[in-house]
Amino acid sequence: MDIQKSIKVLIVDDEPNVLLSLEFLMKKEGFIVFIARDGEEAFDIIKREHPKIVFLDTMMPKVDGYAVCKFIKGNNDTKETKVVFLNTKSKEKDTDNTYSVGADLYIPKPFSIRDLAKKVNMMAAEVIK
Repeated sequence: MDIQKSIKVLIVDDEPNVLLSLEFLMKKEGFIVFIARDGEEAFDIIKREHPKIVFLDTMMPKVDGYAVCKFIKGNNDTKETKVVFLNTKSKEKDTDNTYSVGADLYIPKPFSIRDLAKKVNMMAAEVIK
């Protein structure tokens, strides 16, 4: 059985095209996938489902990705969750900001689907350990 079959992944982005493509990719890789269109919706799913990997956009309506990441890393139930920021901003300051709030990985948009799948599968292997 693939290790991904039991791993929950949450994708949080306000761009429908990003949500659809990542949802398709993660399901194809065998993960259990949840989606949220903003940070507020993400909080509810995180509290209920305790995903092991969360993809976040930084700028979203209601609650931004930074606040969601801080929530994940500051909560005993989810602090081990891997957080991946996907963002169009690629300045060093933006990258540093994501890592300062606890991100495990920063991937600039647009991204290679193949590279993303490889990195997420490596994270999944770490989560299972």
